[in-house]
Amino acid sequence: MVQIYHNPRCSKSRAGLDYLKAKIVDFEVIDYLKTGLTVEILLQILQRLNVKPIELVRTQEDYFKQQLKGKNFSDEEWTQIIIENPKLLKRPIIVNKYKAVWADPAELADKLF
Repeated sequence: MVQIYHNPRCSKSRAGLDYLKAKIVDFEVIDYLKTGLTVEILLQILQRLNVKPIELVRTQEDYFKQQLKGKNFSDEEWTQIIIENPKLLKRPIIVNKYKAVWADPAELADKLF
């Protein structure tokens, strides 16, 4: 099943959700700011995206600018930072059984279909 990791307060995430609604009928919306992320889920997303954790960090977030900018962390540390601060996760991320895309712009979701 296709899943979208979605933040309803984010215009880019809403655009991704609308795009997905126009493309397919059956998908799951995950409001990861409410449900949180587990290490296992984040590692699956990273594997399907084929990226390192730092590549999914929103560097324009205040928390990043104030607490993380200019510091070096391992992939494991970045993973834990994202888990503890899910607002740092780029969005929307659309996932299927084998692949995932960061759908910004929303049309990048087409890579999954």
